[in-house]
Amino acid sequence: MAKLKSIIKIEGTLGDLTFYKGKEGYLVRTKGGVSANRIKNDPAFARTRENGSEFGHCATSGKQLRHAIVGLMSDAKDNTVTSRLTQVMSQVKNTDLISLRGQRQVSVGLATTEGRTALKGFDFNRNAKLTSVLRTDFTLDPVIGEVTLVDFVPERDLEIPGGATHVSFYAGFLNLDFSTGAKELQTSPVVNLPINMTASSVNLAPVAVPSGSGNQLYFLKVAFFQEVNSVQYALNNGAFNALQLIEVL
Repeated sequence: MAKLKSIIKIEGTLGDLTFYKGKEGYLVRTKGGVSANRIKNDPAFARTRENGSEFGHCATSGKQLRHAIVGLMSDAKDNTVTSRLTQVMSQVKNTDLISLRGQRQVSVGLATTEGRTALKGFDFNRNAKLTSVLRTDFTLDPVIGEVTLVDFVPERDLEIPGGATHVSFYAGFLNLDFSTGAKELQTSPVVNLPINMTASSVNLAPVAVPSGSGNQLYFLKVAFFQEVNSVQYALNNGAFNALQLIEVL
């Protein structure tokens, strides 16, 4: 930092110099920071490059998952889902104990119990977590992806938002290869029920088993609606809808 001695008082930026007024008069300083070229090539920034590479990979992995289930997720997500999922993918990546630093992979992490556990239970809408919305147990048949709720009573077994008259259930069965991006999603027919005290069994069986050599991921979604003149409308644009990744294999 240097003082500017001149009859011309300058404030602003000129090239790599910034002129400004401080307590000691008019001052000038050079442009700070590290150049992108130095970060890219200087050995001193090797760790920075490694961290950046792995972060980008985790962000891409999160994007792969979001795009694979966009139909399920479109009305059951919050505005932090991208950053939260990237953070979880980073945890999964950290379970890759084989690859070199800077080259650790989500796909390798998901081959471990620890990696799958880190991803299992992810809620796409943090404002409507499945464990808060659905207050009863369900079972999953991982062979065909069928989710079953036995003796389900809507008024008893749901945290019901104001104005809701109906609830819909969806199951998703996804095969996703994070190393190649290959994906196939199969979903169940929707089960729509009035919110009352009538007991029933909810069976959500995807129409087929998805093909592929990637991980198998299972989803359960609960969505609320309000019926007006025999037409059901999404309640508050899906703000109360829950979508959870209930199992990872």
